[in-house]
Amino acid sequence: MSLHVIKVPDVGEGIAEVELVAWHVAPGDQVAEDQVLADVMTDKASVEIPSSVAGRVLALGGEVGQMLAVGSELIRIELAGDGVTAAPPAARAAAAPSAPTVAPVAAVGAAPEQSPVARPAAPPAAAARPTSSASERPIASPALRRRAWELGIELKDVAPSGTAGRIMQADLEAAAAARGPRPAASPATLRGVQRSDEETVKVIGLRRRIALQMQESKRRIPHFSYVEEVDVTEVESLRAALNAKWAAERGRLTLLPLLMRALVLAVRMYPQINARFDDETGVVTRHGAVHVGVATQTRHGLMVPVVRHAEALDPWGMAAEVTRLAEAARAGSATRTELSGSTITISSLGALGGIVSTPVINRPEVAIVGVNRIVERPVLRGGAVVARSMMNLSSSFDHRVVDGLDAAQFVQALRESLETPALLFVE
Repeated sequence: MSLHVIKVPDVGEGIAEVELVAWHVAPGDQVAEDQVLADVMTDKASVEIPSSVAGRVLALGGEVGQMLAVGSELIRIELAGDGVTAAPPAARAAAAPSAPTVAPVAAVGAAPEQSPVARPAAPPAAAARPTSSASERPIASPALRRRAWELGIELKDVAPSGTAGRIMQADLEAAAAARGPRPAASPATLRGVQRSDEETVKVIGLRRRIALQMQESKRRIPHFSYVEEVDVTEVESLRAALNAKWAAERGRLTLLPLLMRALVLAVRMYPQINARFDDETGVVTRHGAVHVGVATQTRHGLMVPVVRHAEALDPWGMAAEVTRLAEAARAGSATRTELSGSTITISSLGALGGIVSTPVINRPEVAIVGVNRIVERPVLRGGAVVARSMMNLSSSFDHRVVDGLDAAQFVQALRESLETPALLFVE
């Protein structure tokens, strides 16, 4: 028997160990050359490990969630030709290049998350695709497995179109469409039913990275929060007027780019807010450039794409960049540069933003601005009760380098620009 050992590769950038987040094969499986064997994760990227040979899997070198050193044994394969039937040449020719595929992961602080490996769109489903047998473990990415679980679809029932029987996103969506909507449970089945089922979810991969970053942010940074009420009636009226005049030509504006414009103006007066603190060296770097991180929810988790040089963009330029980055983050095609390097972050849950929040700072930044929902309510103005659109800004600061007075004055500067929106366009 000829034995081949595949080791954890050196993925570069000084990485000494990786986390094993998914196996795509099991002992006894036949594998083709270039077939993806496992997914591993560094603190910066998700990496697919392909097979450099064809043969049969003899043993796996670790369990999901385990940390593996670079150069340690990943998998043992009995080479084809020693009683092993290799995959057909056509399958090998269609396989992806043997180099590991790297996908960016958002820098997490407030909580970003994994960016899935970007792959070309799957070809249209063929009429007679082979399906995985009941004894085989379907080959699919962790993100795809999670999506299948959310849809209530067994991956073994999905016809794969990818290399070596890999299930692609298009395959899963086709299976969901073919199944149609799931029938709602009748009221009779819901009455008096006691449940005792439990689900144990191991915290691995991106969720582990998020947990560690959140823990480090709260452990290292003495947060304090400052909440201020803002009357956004006038800026909302301005936004509606700008959209009525320019939407067809320049695109529609949300409140976010106008808030970003207010942020740009405010940090000019309070540069200590637009900063990053290296607490290992005790150095605060104040940035002239305003790189705004925008917390973006995707089905893979929270990511923080970065609008770079917001100080050089008008509101429409900011809006277009926010839209582009959000789409890239949700599609998993955002680059590492687009997901790192922010100097201050905005966190918003839109209409679900609640009344008050206490956002966690995106370390090593020193401030994060949280946007709560807009509500119309009665307000006293000049002795009369009038309806106004009101919104809270809930912001957190690093008390090691930002004093309470500076934080309050910074938020008041934001408030002034939003309540008197003409100031947004005055340098």
